[in-house]
Amino acid sequence: MPWTQLHLDTAPAQAPELADLLAEFGAVSVSLTDAADTPLFEPAPGTTPLWQHTRVTGLFGTDSNAEDIVARLRARLGREAVTDWRSEPLADQAWERTWMDRFEPLCFGRRLWICPSWHQPPQPNAVNILLDPGLAFGTGTHPTTAMCLQWLDAHEVSGLSVLDYGCGSGVLSVAAAKLGAHDVWAVDHDPQALEATRGNAVNNGVSDAINTLQPAQLPEGHFDVVIANILAQPLIDLAPQLLAALKHGGALVLSGILRQQVDSVCAAYSADCELNIYAERENWVCLSGASHDAHGNHDLAEG
Repeated sequence: MPWTQLHLDTAPAQAPELADLLAEFGAVSVSLTDAADTPLFEPAPGTTPLWQHTRVTGLFGTDSNAEDIVARLRARLGREAVTDWRSEPLADQAWERTWMDRFEPLCFGRRLWICPSWHQPPQPNAVNILLDPGLAFGTGTHPTTAMCLQWLDAHEVSGLSVLDYGCGSGVLSVAAAKLGAHDVWAVDHDPQALEATRGNAVNNGVSDAINTLQPAQLPEGHFDVVIANILAQPLIDLAPQLLAALKHGGALVLSGILRQQVDSVCAAYSADCELNIYAERENWVCLSGASHDAHGNHDLAEG
């Protein structure tokens, strides 16, 4: 069965209402995408930000008339609500197969792979994480996540305690557990992220090693490794809390930082931890360092 796609370019405030009306008018699916190639970074917990120029796309059967749908939208919202629109035919295809083919196994470092569940791991004897794309942020494809995975692959975390702050899908928590960390704590404000983390832990056979919790439940001075893959300003604001969670001499790994934000983030941690650039990809930077122990030394060597 062929289809008709109706594209509406709009402001973010108008997008949710347009999406609801398209569904009301018979769209079998509605999607919101970027209409102007504007980056949208990881949202703060509990928020659903949209692009400054958002495209709302409704998928209709060919018996639907795009001009009639636009007229009905304008009747409900006013003519100015729908000024830029276009429609196009869309051939039928195996949608599930098309979506699945977009995601291939990815390698991070020497031994760490992330594989969608429908793929056979390319290296069965490697450390393979089964992870399907979902709603929670983090499947390893974003540079900020990839650099954290690279750090985990390059360092010996077997037998250590690890904190994954802002866990999203739990990919870093699962990676740490699969690499031998005996005590992994996945922290996030968003209950959906914690649920996704628990599900991915079960799917990878490491649920016994991973604890999920809200930030207020975090213990102090507990972790050999603290990883936080969020954004620069939250990292700056969280500096006292993340440093308090880290053992003396423990390793701190921070990602989600743009190159021009490095100095500000380093300054926020400088009293207790000297951070250096571990990796850089596409203007994103991952910082790492070891906290000072009680004598001012660094216990955990960088690799």
